[in-house]
Amino acid sequence: MKNLELLKEGYAKFAQGDIEGAIANWASDIEWNECKGLPYVKNDGKYVGKETVVKEVLAPIPEYYEGFTIEIADFVDGGDKITMVGFYTGIWKATGKKFKANATHTWYFENGKSVRFIQAVDTAEIINPV
Repeated sequence: MKNLELLKEGYAKFAQGDIEGAIANWASDIEWNECKGLPYVKNDGKYVGKETVVKEVLAPIPEYYEGFTIEIADFVDGGDKITMVGFYTGIWKATGKKFKANATHTWYFENGKSVRFIQAVDTAEIINPV
């Protein structure tokens, strides 16, 4: 299966709430780079290992967001480097306000596994939407 197909499958599993399926194609020592600016992001936003990412990044989502979704507009397929372009939508629980924030994810692959992730998201729009 091509990297883009693996990535699309992972996003589909995440949207279904199937976290085990979503992370199935991640390397066990994936390097995850989350944007600073959200209260659950610690230190420099870098996490290593898929279990750490699940615990520190994915598990807190329901604490902070209601109805969180990733709307995918496009993929830029570079083979071993693929960028997802889209939006995060939902309600930021601290304010009760709906948001739609620009988001991009860049994924790096080696041997059919995601080994690195870099997020760019408009955290200000999430926390204090206009």
